[in-house]
Amino acid sequence: MKIICVGRNYAEHAAELQNEKPVEPVIFLKPDTALLKNNQPFYHPNFSNEIHYECEVVVRICREGKHIERKFSHKYYDQIGLGVDFTARDLQNSLKSKGLPWELSKAFDHSAVVSAFIPKEEFTNINNLNFKLLQNLQEKQSANTSEMLFKVDEIISFVSKFITLKTGDYIFTGTPKGVGKVSIGDVLEGYIEDRKMFDFEVK
Repeated sequence: MKIICVGRNYAEHAAELQNEKPVEPVIFLKPDTALLKNNQPFYHPNFSNEIHYECEVVVRICREGKHIERKFSHKYYDQIGLGVDFTARDLQNSLKSKGLPWELSKAFDHSAVVSAFIPKEEFTNINNLNFKLLQNLQEKQSANTSEMLFKVDEIISFVSKFITLKTGDYIFTGTPKGVGKVSIGDVLEGYIEDRKMFDFEVK
């Protein structure tokens, strides 16, 4: 399986990091070793002093597809979850300033937290989902998927032009504004609507 991530998919998040608003989806990948499941603790790596949380709605791919037309995209995912795209912001900024790829800041071990998944049929409209992240009981990120620059069906169609999607792949659909640093001892909680999706500690 693979983890496909969308960057800068919320305009206010792009602005808070002083990035241009994209005209098409910005895509990067994480390896399967980045996965962190079952509310296991996240161990803060020693190569960064600025690990940031980025809370995102995640979709699970349920069938193989290539060159998927947007009108058929809905057939290729069956479950919705919530995740955290951990980012070593100091490392990312250093690599970007040198014009270098910044995978090391995104793809490190356990940098992709995923919750349990819920059948998409349990949601009335995945393009109108409220979600939020709490850090030590304080709300830090809150958004609605209607604010996405590129909706899920469009992302699936776009990615499938370049990369074959396979059953079990995850797509992280982008984070809203409010990203910030985590410290050892923090507890992060994530919600879709009123459902708690994850609750884990930084160690």
